[in-house]
Amino acid sequence: MKELLRSTDPTILAFASALLEGEDIDCFQMDVNMSILEGGIGIFPRRLMVRSEDLTRAERVMRDNEIPLGR
Repeated sequence: MKELLRSTDPTILAFASALLEGEDIDCFQMDVNMSILEGGIGIFPRRLMVRSEDLTRAERVMRDNEIPLGR
């Protein structure tokens, strides 16, 4: 898996996940449980991961929808 997106904004992650699912690109959010450790204040960014072979397509979807990748 490769990192596609990194953000502390859960709305961006949810929107990006929905866009990817609409394009039949599987994705997985990592570092979600860090919010429990930080108390939910949004210090640690979450990462959205995709399969290596889907990375180029996924990056194109993000660019087309003006979603910053945050890397």
